[in-house]
Amino acid sequence: QVQLVEPGGGLVQAGGSLRLSCAASGRTFGLYAMGWFRQAPGKEREFVAAINWSGGKTYYADSVKGRFTISRDNAKNTVYLQMNSLKPEDTAVYYCARGKGMVPTMSTYEYDYWGQGTQVTVSS
Repeated sequence: QVQLVEPGGGLVQAGGSLRLSCAASGRTFGLYAMGWFRQAPGKEREFVAAINWSGGKTYYADSVKGRFTISRDNAKNTVYLQMNSLKPEDTAVYYCARGKGMVPTMSTYEYDYWGQGTQVTVSS
C-alpha cells in the first residue's frame, strides 16, 4: 500500500508564493508519474500539473502555466509544487496522486493513489 502525505498548505495573499510537497512511502516511487490536482468548493477535481517518472517531462493546466512548477526528488520519494503569483481563484484543496504508469496524464482515472489533500487559500 502506498501512502502520500502532503504538508505545506496555508493562507497566502494574492501575488504570493507557496510550495507544496508530497512524500510517498514505498520503494517504487521513481517508477511512476506523479500529479497534482485541486478541487474548489462546488467544483469537480481538476488537473493542475504532472511529471513523468524521471522528472524530465512536465505538463501543466493552462490556468497555471508559467506560474506553477512541478518537480520531484526520487531519492527523497517526494514531489513538489511551487506556486508563484497566486490568485484568489487558485484557492482549493490540493491533492497529489501517483500515476498508474511512467507517463503522466491529465485524467484522474489514470492515478491510483491519492494524498489526503491540503488546503490552499489565497486572499485578495
